[in-house]
Amino acid sequence: MSSVQYRVVVAKSDERTAGPDDADVVFTVPVVDAAADGFDPTVAFMRGKLKASGHTGEILAELKSGRASDAIRGIVAAL
Repeated sequence: MSSVQYRVVVAKSDERTAGPDDADVVFTVPVVDAAADGFDPTVAFMRGKLKASGHTGEILAELKSGRASDAIRGIVAAL
């Protein structure tokens, strides 16, 4: 498995991150979407609200496993 970084964008130049800076897979989502009731990273990804870069298979595996949801929720909770 590759390294993964999660980014929650709070403002134009304010991102909260979890994971290494040189990650192979990077997820980015605005805080307004991540903090919404019923936020589901897979649905947000399919709707284009959650952006991801890296190998598609690894992106989908991360979404399916629930790790993306847990990590993003953790970042939002720390705000």
